[in-house]
Formats: sequence, structure tokens, C-alpha cells
Amino acid sequence: MEQMASLAQGFVSLLSRLMIAAIFLASAIGNKIPQFQATANYMQTEGVPNPKLALFGAIGLLLLGGLSVVAGAWTRIGALFLLVFLAAATFYFHDFWKFSDPTQQQLQTIQFMKNLAIGGGLLSLIAYGGGPWSVDGWISKRREEVESGVPAAKPRVTAKAS
Repeated sequence: MEQMASLAQGFVSLLSRLMIAAIFLASAIGNKIPQFQATANYMQTEGVPNPKLALFGAIGLLLLGGLSVVAGAWTRIGALFLLVFLAAATFYFHDFWKFSDPTQQQLQTIQFMKNLAIGGGLLSLIAYGGGPWSVDGWISKRREEVESGVPAAKPRVTAKAS
């Protein structure tokens, strides 16, 4: 029963990391990189200081953080990178409090709340790490084995006498 729970936890933690990272990686690869100049121009209209430099930084945070979360390698740091990006993007681009048009205010409030929920998922990764099916989980398991002096159980191979 414990082994089944461990498998379920590994699968769910991997799936959650993939789902969270997907939006960030798609944003970098599908939008910000191929439309760099247009994105920088839009950032300037939204009041982002030094938009080209900020965009380079944003792409770096998105790629490093997204790949880190997918692999589960330095998961907490990768999730922190994504959280920093998300906080800045939410502040500059989903500032619902600045809109007087009720429709725009409602749309930006929804986007703000969506980002708040994604931020909660990232905080969970920061708090608990990548789970057992991650590079971090594998390193942690190996470290425990070394510290305890007990190697992982391996299947026994027995030789038959002829």
C-alpha cells in the first residue's frame, strides 16, 4: 500500500510541475522570444522600466525557472524565479485597480486572481520541493542512503547450480 501511495505521489507531483511550468515555458518560447520587439514595445506602454533589459531578464527567469521546475532540479529556486516573474507581470499587466471601464476591470481582476492561484502553486513547490519523481527527490534519496549506510533494495539474482 505504501508503494502505491509513493507511486501516486510521484506521478501527481510530476504532473503538477509540468502543468505549472507549461504556461511559463509557452510564454517564453511561443510569445516573448519570437515577438521580442513587439513585447518590449508593449512593456514600455505599460510603464515597465528599461523594457528590453527587463524582457531579457523575464525570458531568463521563464526559461531557467520553467526548465528547473519541469526537471525537478533546484525546484525551489526555479519556482522562486517563476514567482518573481509572475509578481512583476501581475503588477504591471493586470493592474485592475487602474481601470474605470467595468468590463476591463473585471477581465484584469480575473487575470490577477489566476496569477494569484498560480503563485500559490509556486509557493507550494518552494515549500515542499519537486517530489519523489524529480532530480531533487533522487538526490535526497541517495543522500539518505549514504547517511544511513543502507543501500537501496536491489533485486537479488541467484545462480543455479548445474
